[in-house]
Amino acid sequence: MKIGIIGAGGVGGFFGAKLAKSGHDVTFIQRGPHLQAMQRNGLKVESESGDIELPTVLATDDPRRVGLVDVVLVTVKSGQTDEAIALIKPMMGQNTAVITLQNGVENECRLMAKLGESSVLGGVAYILSLIKSPGVIQQTGPMARLEFGELDGTRSRRALNFLEVCENASIEATLSDNIQQNIWKKFVFLCPHNGMTSLTRSSIGKIRDDRDCRSLLEGAVHELLLLAEAKGISVGLNGTSEVMKMYDSMPHAMTSSMHYDVLHKKPLELDWLNGAVVRLGKEVGISTPVNSFIYAALKLLKDGAV
Repeated sequence: MKIGIIGAGGVGGFFGAKLAKSGHDVTFIQRGPHLQAMQRNGLKVESESGDIELPTVLATDDPRRVGLVDVVLVTVKSGQTDEAIALIKPMMGQNTAVITLQNGVENECRLMAKLGESSVLGGVAYILSLIKSPGVIQQTGPMARLEFGELDGTRSRRALNFLEVCENASIEATLSDNIQQNIWKKFVFLCPHNGMTSLTRSSIGKIRDDRDCRSLLEGAVHELLLLAEAKGISVGLNGTSEVMKMYDSMPHAMTSSMHYDVLHKKPLELDWLNGAVVRLGKEVGISTPVNSFIYAALKLLKDGAV
């Protein structure tokens, strides 16, 4: 299968390396020092499940050199979606499947508006990984899996083909018949976690152990559940208590990708996480005071270095 990957960061680099190792025609669309290192030395993945070393990989900043592909994986930050659309178009044929693995609940609609409704599949990635240094991806923890599916719930031939590709590449993957539920379920969990760890500059363990911080975390989750209900989306969770149990089971020292970005003065996904909760809440008449507070407290940092 011919696969184009928009972004070779923690998500795209990890799963792309596994796909390339299994023999598929994978091209990474990337830029900057990370691209230069990949072009010179290939790509290395350091993982608790086993390292991957690819002495040579296909990597470019010009998708016109790639040609048409069977699948595009979109793995960039949500703030880069418009830029990603321009990169996807030269690789798209009539039957190309565009699978977004981005955070947030709005990227599918943004992609469909510019690429066509029939081209886009939804997806989520559960993984903790990052660019350790140019050309090197570091993945930690036992979690590294994908969930994806057609937005109308059908088990299409293209989705089944990509599932088989993932399985042959030793990627834990699930083809969902309700991918919107999967996307929102992750959003309900991810958004408060990213927001609170970034706001407090602390780990999830410290937050859940502090009475006041835990109360804020619970409040943020409650608002997400009310928002999903107002939009008619079943997230498959048994209330706030189930989400809090998920936080309680996480390693004490775990933080989040947005926490990392705050500390390293990188652009934040704030507008597409807590900011989206505030924005969507206003659209459906749901009050979101906790997420509004998180958004207001972090928004001066959202563009990176200040």
